[in-house]
Amino acid sequence: MLELRHIHQRYADQPLLQDVSLQVAASEVVALLGPSGSGKSTLLGITAGLQAPDAGSVWFDDQDITALAPERRRFALMFQDFALFPHLNVLDNVAFGLVEQRHSRRQARALATQMLEVFGLAALAQRRVWNLSGGEQQRVALARALITQPRVLLLDEPFSALDADLRVALRGEFRARIQAAGMAALLVTHDEQEARAMADRAVRLVDGRLLATW
Repeated sequence: MLELRHIHQRYADQPLLQDVSLQVAASEVVALLGPSGSGKSTLLGITAGLQAPDAGSVWFDDQDITALAPERRRFALMFQDFALFPHLNVLDNVAFGLVEQRHSRRQARALATQMLEVFGLAALAQRRVWNLSGGEQQRVALARALITQPRVLLLDEPFSALDADLRVALRGEFRARIQAAGMAALLVTHDEQEARAMADRAVRLVDGRLLATW
């Protein structure tokens, strides 16, 4: 279980997050709602270990990981711009995380090939990512995130760069794959319809405080 305990953060000498606490269980998707500037992405960054909170702590399975470096948390973070590597083909984009974990390149590519088959992307393995559609790029980004078997998946407005029809098409697929992988997932979005389509429950940041929404 992922736990945020009494997180406080200031920005420009003003309180941004105030006593924020949240639990996300394995196989659960929790949506984090709120307008731009409310602190959603900041809270996601604290969870990922990209920045330290002014106060409070981040826990996973009853262990305090607040001081743990991002690469040691085994969390995966997905951004709205996909963050794929343009100099790598689809196969090597998906294999990248395994290579970083010190798998041999041959083994990483073999496992990436299997993951692409699961996602129905095997025919695109040798393609450059800039030749893919937006939906294909987002599926490749999810395959890359899941192949490392992360303990937590953090999604920061993952569909905001896509057109409306594609966003709707991908919501159900992402939810099913996240649940099948058995991980905790925190979805940052400003779109309540998207939250209801993907999440088991939702919370909202209001004036720096977290309120249960549904």
